[in-house]
Amino acid sequence: MNLRPRVLIGAGLALLLGLLALYVIANLQPYQDTIEHGPAPEVLGNPYLAAEQFLRKQDLQVTRADGLEVLDQLPSAGHSLLLLGSRERMTPRQADRLLDWASKGGHLLFIAERLYDEEDGKSGDLLADRLGIQQYEAKDLDDDENTASEEQEDTTQTSGQTPDAPAERDPYPELTKLYLENEQAPAYASFDPDFHLYDSQNRAHAWANSAKATHMLQLNHGSGLVTVLTDGWVWQNRDIDEYDNAWLLWYLTQDSAVTLLYRAERDNLATLLGRNFPEALVALVLFIALALWHVGQRQGPLLAPASRARRQLEEHLRGSADFLLRRSGQASLLQGLQRDIQRRARHRHPGFERLPVAEQWQALGRLTRLPPSAISQAMRPLPKQRLNAADFARQVAHLQTLRNAL
Repeated sequence: MNLRPRVLIGAGLALLLGLLALYVIANLQPYQDTIEHGPAPEVLGNPYLAAEQFLRKQDLQVTRADGLEVLDQLPSAGHSLLLLGSRERMTPRQADRLLDWASKGGHLLFIAERLYDEEDGKSGDLLADRLGIQQYEAKDLDDDENTASEEQEDTTQTSGQTPDAPAERDPYPELTKLYLENEQAPAYASFDPDFHLYDSQNRAHAWANSAKATHMLQLNHGSGLVTVLTDGWVWQNRDIDEYDNAWLLWYLTQDSAVTLLYRAERDNLATLLGRNFPEALVALVLFIALALWHVGQRQGPLLAPASRARRQLEEHLRGSADFLLRRSGQASLLQGLQRDIQRRARHRHPGFERLPVAEQWQALGRLTRLPPSAISQAMRPLPKQRLNAADFARQVAHLQTLRNAL
């Protein structure tokens, strides 16, 4: 092939590639796509991060604490302490410290964690029980209200009275409403409508309700203030921007320094190790298992079972005697021989068991023709302390001699 055909082929391939590139460019359409990478690690590790940032934007001093040790340096006046974490392992002393801190001018806000038990007269929530705050399920209140409504209808029908006109319908029955003075409309918050707070001591001076339940109570405690909520989810990252949830947080903490306490107790060592060093724990368990397996291995060859042909009656009797001696002790064996002697004596001397001990020994002497010393040596009460081998063998010999003579 000469040079000209090669040039033509190369030019044709270049033309085809150019046309293909023009076609691709003409059909390309630019677009924008948003890739969601999920929450940042800071958000995942702090469900109330948005609440912290919101309060800081309101020019409030916000700090975060991980334990009740913060009370040692936290002044009461001008401070709000929000307990947003679990209090399952809180001690009575810690609960008393918190309420004492609030009584000196602080604002304590916490979430009621347990339902009130009518039989026990308490809920187990140390803070709520001390303040007389009881938490119930809203469905239990519905049952009580239905019963009361039925009784009221029966009374109205019996007396011939005309029932009252229906009240104005609530457009948002699931939302919690907080009414403020000099305000035309309430503030709305999205508390869980399944729970209800009850002030058994009638100390609350402010509250917020949904259509069928109370979700916030506020009461004076000494020189300070205590606020109790049914739940704190309204201020978590996913819900704080709903309705007036963020405003409610600002309203409750305004004009004070805020401390957010996510955990009222420390994790124990096992929990911390499992959370931070799971691989090391698995390796430790495997190492212990291997060490036990190595230690449990047998050393040396297995012993061959003894041949049955060599076993004799004497060996069986000796083995049985050794087993009974280890299992029952010396006293049981000696008492067995004495009972055997008494049984044989009753057979040869009717009424033997009704005789006094001295006469029984005399009867044994007459029946066996053995001296009284041998009788008393064999039938005397056994000592409490353990006999040595020689004394035990001697006592057995005396009893066997007496029994064989009967």
